[in-house]
Amino acid sequence: MTDTGTEPRFESVGAVRDGLRDVQYLADEGIAGIVYLADRLQKPILVEGPAGTGKTQLAKSVAELTGARLIRLQCYEGLDESKALFEWNYKKQLLRIQAERGESGGPSWDEVETDIFSDDFLLTRPLLEAIRAEDPVVLLIDEVDRVEVETEALLLEILSDYQVSIPELGTVVAKQIPLVFLTSNNTRELSEALKRRCLYLHVDYPDMDREKEIVLTKVPGVSDALADQVARIVRSLRQLELKKSPSVSESLDWARTLLLLGVETVDAETASSTANILLKYQSDIAKALKEFSTDQNAAKVFAPGPK
Repeated sequence: MTDTGTEPRFESVGAVRDGLRDVQYLADEGIAGIVYLADRLQKPILVEGPAGTGKTQLAKSVAELTGARLIRLQCYEGLDESKALFEWNYKKQLLRIQAERGESGGPSWDEVETDIFSDDFLLTRPLLEAIRAEDPVVLLIDEVDRVEVETEALLLEILSDYQVSIPELGTVVAKQIPLVFLTSNNTRELSEALKRRCLYLHVDYPDMDREKEIVLTKVPGVSDALADQVARIVRSLRQLELKKSPSVSESLDWARTLLLLGVETVDAETASSTANILLKYQSDIAKALKEFSTDQNAAKVFAPGPK
């Protein structure tokens, strides 16, 4: 690994946990511990788990906490080197070649070739930008499971040695080690080579008490009782066999919706009329409405929270 002399960002696991809380990210000991170790070991973090559980937000919050610049590579099917790493500005190169040809007694082709394959003609993409950065950087490689297996090879040199090989320029070595987060929604299995280079973190749905705390932190003006009901009802929905369980972000959207509607206590009618905020498939909404209408379930789900 390249030794860049990058100073540790965090003094302890507790400092990570408390710092993230200060930027409104409620991390448990497991999350804080992995972030601390990734910083000290200078290794990337592979964050897996259901969509909407705060994986992307973790990287954003760490960047905010450390004052680092966030560089994000949004992965998608068909992503290639020209969009992830770098490409040459072919139009600018062509204009330069045409200009040189128009000059009598101009430079030789070898001189022109050397010139057009220089930094002035290089278009940096997120991976190369993170490697070349002189300021502190958090690199977020978001939804890495969306790219093809072949594309993962682009990441291996960077995640192993924090360097990039550019044929025309040579090897670009990082001046500082970025803190790297790779997120995955488990849509496909990632390669063993990629996993070996990372620390692993699984972020699941929070338990009811932690989700209530998240709602209280993220939704200004929400009462303790309403936050308790939101967490309780969302938990009950996640226990159903749904095509897509409600995420934490959807819990927050629902809490904000209830607040805007002036709801102080959620009943079956209110939950049914706003179920589309939490659920995005009609079959899931139908199951939720059935859950809300069953007397035994309703008594449990819509029990009043603490005052």
